[in-house]
Amino acid sequence: MGKEIQGIYVALITPFTSDQGPIDFQALDQHINRLINAGVHGLVPGGSTGEFTALTTEERKQLVEAVVKSAKGRVGVMAGIGDLSTAKTIELARHAAEVGADSLMVVPPFYDAPTLAELKAHLSDIHKASGLPIVYYNIPSATGLSLTPVEIASLSDVGVRYLKDTSGNASALTDMIFNDEISSKITVFNGWDTLTFYGIAAGAKGSVWGATNVLPELSMQLWDAVAVRGDLQGGREIWKKIFPICKLLESGNYAAAVKTAMELRGWGTGGMRRPFVMTNSDKRSELAAALKDAGISIEG
Repeated sequence: MGKEIQGIYVALITPFTSDQGPIDFQALDQHINRLINAGVHGLVPGGSTGEFTALTTEERKQLVEAVVKSAKGRVGVMAGIGDLSTAKTIELARHAAEVGADSLMVVPPFYDAPTLAELKAHLSDIHKASGLPIVYYNIPSATGLSLTPVEIASLSDVGVRYLKDTSGNASALTDMIFNDEISSKITVFNGWDTLTFYGIAAGAKGSVWGATNVLPELSMQLWDAVAVRGDLQGGREIWKKIFPICKLLESGNYAAAVKTAMELRGWGTGGMRRPFVMTNSDKRSELAAALKDAGISIEG
């Protein structure tokens, strides 16, 4: 059934050798070890932060395989394998299972939104083909598919055990955490950066968090304070450092902002795949200032 999923899972960037170059697997391995050394609980390759729509099918497979190899069983690997058709998604799901991923993060087809019945058939086929637990990636702003908490809970019938909630809807997130009929079927993860503190404090079992690429130390301090020790006051002090950075990351192209912030720390990323570009100079300056205010040294 794969490893139990909880804690801070990093929505990984995909480093490139250049904006039109291949994946930089050496930089990826260095970054993964940096994150694991900081104490993260898991890795999520091939998601939105990882620019999955800019990767070929073969690159997506190579990416998941490389992450599994770099992780070396030390943390869980949740493979992002969502695509526009069931056949393509099954191909990626089977490969992820074969190379050792523990779970699958599945965003629904995001050009034409499926009906609930179509979505369930899609997810059922993926689960049967892979045998891995599914993390449903709820991001209505990108997919055009909005499900109620009860509808999300019904996905447990077709292999969904977890939810990455990137709806930004704190009320719905709360409902899914505290409603026993829902929480007994689906384990909820927060997936919206600026709701991370609230989500963990409210009882979400973890967070799939892109900002952790930039802030692995502070991310783990927040988790340990709030989720492990129940120290809300200490957590607020840590969140006061993190929140301005998360707010900036969410204010434009998210992956570009995360990569820009990493570059400011001196961690090479290879830039964005075109047509997207790194964060502009004004926003870059704001990110640099926020990082400094959080006590982080700027090198890039």
